[in-house]
Amino acid sequence: MKAYIFPGQGAQFSGMGKELYENEVAKSLFERANEIIGFRISDIMFSGSDEELKQTKVTQPAIFLHSVILAKTLGDSFKPDMVAGHSLGEFSALVAASALSFEDGLRLVITRANAMQKACELQPSTMAAILGLADEIVENICKEIPEVVVAANYNCPGQIVISGSIEGVDIACQKLTEAGAKRALKLNVGGAFHSPLMEPARLELQEAIEKVTVLSPVCPIYQNVDPVPNTDPQKIKENLITQLTGAVKWTQTIERMIADGATEFVEVGPGNVLQGLVKKVNRAMPTSSATSV
Repeated sequence: MKAYIFPGQGAQFSGMGKELYENEVAKSLFERANEIIGFRISDIMFSGSDEELKQTKVTQPAIFLHSVILAKTLGDSFKPDMVAGHSLGEFSALVAASALSFEDGLRLVITRANAMQKACELQPSTMAAILGLADEIVENICKEIPEVVVAANYNCPGQIVISGSIEGVDIACQKLTEAGAKRALKLNVGGAFHSPLMEPARLELQEAIEKVTVLSPVCPIYQNVDPVPNTDPQKIKENLITQLTGAVKWTQTIERMIADGATEFVEVGPGNVLQGLVKKVNRAMPTSSATSV
């Protein structure tokens, strides 16, 4: 069974998607996206600087567009048995699996990016990668800290990202290092994604999600907050709304997809970070990057 996986924020690079533009399907989708967004995001993707690509209004839509348009150019070879996306990638997965329209998916991603930016500005906050500790130890230490700090991304065994207030993350890094973490590395991010501090963004995104039509996807989707096979439109909506303040359970997602019969993973979008995470869960699992026909 073929599992398609879609990357999240941080996978962007200058020149992304440029080779796709020669495809007529891709070209029309890029131009439609430029209309919806109100500026030529395709120009920034193809020839913009890293600084331009880092802008909140650009990063999330750019990764979404690269992933979704690449999936649309795969033609008849795109026959997913299951899909999943890491954080932002969940929106790409839903569009690729025909649960969301291209336009609705793009508008939701724009709303999400702007809402997250506003939430970041409301309260200074951050994230940190913790390497070499069991999940339970990280969870328990975070619970003991009186500040806001939670396990946010379960990326692979031995790699977990915590998220919260700057003070909360600082205290947690110190305590987790004392508990035996190989590294506690603060990340260069704008805020505490996938934590309770994203509540204002969750409320804004919820309003937008409730207005869109979600259809049953062509195959099961394994969502970040509830990594089990799902095709129910209402449940998909609920999980999408919870995602901004809930944890990205990526380790559990890959483990469950393998348990449910996945025999290869294809990463659709910029970079190959997710393939590396799959290999950390199961070294023998075949992985590859999607390439357009």
